[in-house]
Amino acid sequence: MSRLARIDLESMAATVRAAARLAASLPVNATVAIDGDLGAGKTTFVKAVAAAVGIDPAEVTSPTFGIVHVHDVPPGRATPRPPRLVHVDAYRLAGGSELASIGWADLEEGPGWLVVEWAERLGGSLPAHRLTLQLEVTGETSRRLLASSPGPPYDAVVDAVCGP
Repeated sequence: MSRLARIDLESMAATVRAAARLAASLPVNATVAIDGDLGAGKTTFVKAVAAAVGIDPAEVTSPTFGIVHVHDVPPGRATPRPPRLVHVDAYRLAGGSELASIGWADLEEGPGWLVVEWAERLGGSLPAHRLTLQLEVTGETSRRLLASSPGPPYDAVVDAVCGP
């Protein structure tokens, strides 16, 4: 059974808290698709997720021009923890047919979290079993986060991120 939920994030601090809840509840191997308009906070959200597992958020930049950035998760803080966070920005990709050019098969196979910004540009090329997040601008620093899952284990992630 799938799950769909939303949460209004009234401030940057609320966004950081939601990202930390995501990091704490995401399976060790997971795919997360993030969509939203320019300026919706996709990269900011990924920075907050990275920070929650001990990656310096200053190292997490929009990979628009490099398309892919791989960040090793340092030992310590989060348990269970992914070995790496792969951050993909599909903005410049014309579609799923270009995925081979960025080494998609290796990225998808490798252990850790695969987080894709502008996921809608890839059409049906992303795994069907993934967490999908939609960020909407609702104010200068506020956002609405819509989270959906295809079923377990992502249902629990949706509940953790969007719950009370």
